[in-house]
Amino acid sequence: MSNLIKLSAAELAAKLAAGEVTSVEAVQAHLDRIAAVDDAEHGVHAFLHVNAQEALAVAAEVDAIRAAGGTEAADLHPLAGVPIAIKDLIVTKGQPTTAGSKMLDGWMSPYDATVIEKIRAAKLPILGKTNLDEFAQGSSTEHSAFGNTRNPWDLSRIPGGSGGGSAAAVAAFEAPLALGTDTGGSIRQPGAVTGTVGAKPTYGAVSRYGAIAMASSLDQIGPVARTVLDSALLQELIGGHDPKDSTSLPEAVPALADAARLGASGDLSGVRVGVIEELGGEGYEEGVKARFEESLELLKARGAEIVTVSCPNFKYALAAYYLIMPSEMSSNLAKFDGVRFGNRVLPTDGNVTIERVMGATRAAGFGDEVKRRIILGTYALSAGYYDAYYGSAQKVRTLIQRDFNAAFEQADVLVSPTSPTVAFELGSKIDDPLAMYLNDIATIPANLAGVPGISIPGGLSEGLPVGIQFLAPAHEDARMYRVAAALEAALESQWGAPLLDSAQDLEQAVAAAKEGQN
Repeated sequence: MSNLIKLSAAELAAKLAAGEVTSVEAVQAHLDRIAAVDDAEHGVHAFLHVNAQEALAVAAEVDAIRAAGGTEAADLHPLAGVPIAIKDLIVTKGQPTTAGSKMLDGWMSPYDATVIEKIRAAKLPILGKTNLDEFAQGSSTEHSAFGNTRNPWDLSRIPGGSGGGSAAAVAAFEAPLALGTDTGGSIRQPGAVTGTVGAKPTYGAVSRYGAIAMASSLDQIGPVARTVLDSALLQELIGGHDPKDSTSLPEAVPALADAARLGASGDLSGVRVGVIEELGGEGYEEGVKARFEESLELLKARGAEIVTVSCPNFKYALAAYYLIMPSEMSSNLAKFDGVRFGNRVLPTDGNVTIERVMGATRAAGFGDEVKRRIILGTYALSAGYYDAYYGSAQKVRTLIQRDFNAAFEQADVLVSPTSPTVAFELGSKIDDPLAMYLNDIATIPANLAGVPGISIPGGLSEGLPVGIQFLAPAHEDARMYRVAAALEAALESQWGAPLLDSAQDLEQAVAAAKEGQN
């Protein structure tokens, strides 16, 4: 395994700027790693499409600019030449965008999402598109039409979802950075179970233009990385106001990387960290609770004041989310009907009418989980039930926002475990949707309120990663990055190395899986 792929994005960027390594070398090292461990049948299967030719071309362009020197070289973005992977929910010219669904199998977008435009402008080579639960609907990446993604720590376990592909790619050293989307925890929960860093920015802080919508009032594009600093650098790159997105905040991007660097210095004097009373206890594994308590002690040792806060309406968050999200999702997915969008399927018997084409297309194009949520959402929005279900859920949402407001009067940031359990075995919950939904219990409140959240590795339980989540008030993403970086530095000082250094030898594991199959 090349040492290049073990570097953080910030470390790789520094070496590129210093001329110690070329971008072509870095991209090729990651492409070689993908070829070695990403086998669809036996490996991680993080990628649905590998963009080798274009990635190497962009890398060569960056190298040429740096070699020439002058103004153009000086103006290069700090991350120029650092490769990145993109969740296959974000439209990208020149590569298929499938949303993990048969409905869009082979679809080529005629335009780039705003975040992709920014990545191209900064000259980050795009390695390819990563796997996900179909239309971002799931917590395990088992609902992709193109096969499961596997956890690099244990190939028999889930990598989280819906953005398991992006998290697994970063955890498997196939990419130093990735983009994900977070509707109810789809960046943070995969981060927790793969030992990576995943951040959900404040709602509207990053343009959603070009992200295939699941639930428009909840969706947010965000960074996937291996360090808090890398996450901050990527969010700074993709953040900012976008007139093409009506929900985009007309605000400047805060100095997130500086906040992360400040936090890494270790001083949290005067910072109040609120432990959310309702996000712990029953349902949380003992190992998860133990790593959480140890993290609190480390925060205290660095000067933070630990306070307990109550958010009594959080107990209704899961129920409210699973009414609001499918309602918005069923509306957003109505366009995929074989007439306006989607691969058309014609009925095999009877008259070929528009209605029957739509029915045949949606029956063949959508998977079971998507159909389940469409039915639930359509019911919740139907005449006579709207006020009882969707309307009531929106009232609960308001109460959760008020809980956050009250909590942030007592604390600067809030902290909880990211996920109540470590990664479970593939297939173990696929027939129990309610058990699957419970994995999002700690991440959902942030999406309902629009506040930023980040998950960082908190240690191991049963040999598998545990995540620690920090939440901050809306617009205060920098505060979240500072505290997360402080804990990250404290933990890595204690461990003597990043958590991912404890993961299995993936090339050996993939080889063993192939051998066992033969």
